[in-house]
This record gives sequence, C-alpha cells and structure tokens, in this order.
Amino acid sequence: MPRRPRVVLPQIPLHLIQRGNNRQVCFVADEDYRFYLDWLKEFAVKAGCRIHAYVLMTNHVHLLVSADRGESPGQLMKTLGQRYVQYFNRSYRRSGSLWEGRYRSCLTQAEDYLLACQRYIELNPVRAGMVEHPADYRWSSYRANAQGEADVLVTPHEIYLALASTEASRQAAYRELFRSELEPGLLDQIRQASNGNFALGSPRFAEEVAAALGRRVTPGKSGRPRKLPEPASGDLF
Repeated sequence: MPRRPRVVLPQIPLHLIQRGNNRQVCFVADEDYRFYLDWLKEFAVKAGCRIHAYVLMTNHVHLLVSADRGESPGQLMKTLGQRYVQYFNRSYRRSGSLWEGRYRSCLTQAEDYLLACQRYIELNPVRAGMVEHPADYRWSSYRANAQGEADVLVTPHEIYLALASTEASRQAAYRELFRSELEPGLLDQIRQASNGNFALGSPRFAEEVAAALGRRVTPGKSGRPRKLPEPASGDLF
C-alpha cells in the first residue's frame, strides 16, 4: 500500500515528531543533545526551515517549523537524521536504524493553534514526569520563548511576536499561557493530527488545505467522499 503524501505547504507551521525505533533511547549524554541541536540549526538553514519550538526527549523529538518550500521539512529531517545516526552509531558502537521509519507531522493553523502546539511541545517533559516546570528542562525552546534566554536555533513566529510589543511583556504573556494545562480535548486533537498526518485547525482551515493539495487532510468518514471545494482567490491558511 503506498504511503500517504505528507500534508505540507510553504510558510504554514508544521509539527514534526521523530521517534526512536522501538522506543529506544536516542540521547544518552549531554553532548548528544548538543550535537543534535547544532546540526538541526545547520541543516534547517540549508533547507530553508525556521524552528519556532522544539524539545528533545530521551527517545523522541518534537519540532515546530515553518518552511520556504514544501519539500524543505523532508530535506531537513533526512539530512539531520542521517548525520545524527552516523554520529550515534559511531559513538556507541552500534549499527542499524535509530529512528522509527518516517517522521510524523501535522500542518498547523497559525492563528488559533500555533501557541497551543508550542505549549504542547514544551510541556512534554512535564507530562512525562521528568520535571515540575518546563523551565527546569534544558533541552527545549521554553527558556528562549518564555524567559528570553539566548538560543540561536529559535525563530519566533509572527503569532508569538503579536503577543506584546516588547520582548519582556511578550515573554510574560507567553509564561502566562503555561499557568494552566492543555485541555484533554486539545491534547487528543494535536496527537491525532500529528500521528495521522492531518491538518490541525478549524474546519475552514482543513477545507482550504484540502483544496490546495487536492486530497483529504482530516480523518476519513464512512460513505462516499464529498467533492473538495475550489480555493477562493486570496484565501489564507
């Protein structure tokens, strides 16, 4: 059965998940995390991708990126994955695959879902019981987005920049978002979209993406598929 084409459009944020094969550990020592982040920055620039949020867990990675071209995220993950696997296998005297096949992803509506997706990513260590607060975890973008810590990897999205007019007030507004946990329904929505390679957003957003790509971008329903609407002139995603 052929693989479903990825749901990717230029400039539209994309949530990516790369997991270790059979949930195996992908990061052992501090230098592993550092090398991965250094190469992520290098290959993101080469591929034309901007990183808005990230977290490196022990056996998987979450990224929120925007790309110049539809093929850019795939190029990034391929080159990054190959480089890191070579390093990891050499360092730990192993061979074979490290990652679990293809990375998973979902196209994310910026206006209503980008900040929720950033919170989902940066709260991963808290949900996993590794830390009590996202600021306590070293290998994520939280300290850059919420506390202004220097991080050359992070490029703020315009939705984040619109939180306030100054850096200090913007960071304060962002920290305020973390006073409450993500609603269970929203958690499920993000997970379903990411695992299924669907669009994460409003019904209108999903319809516009489906029309632009010419295929379904939401979970299927029983019955005959309805005809996709033609994209209206000037529609924005």
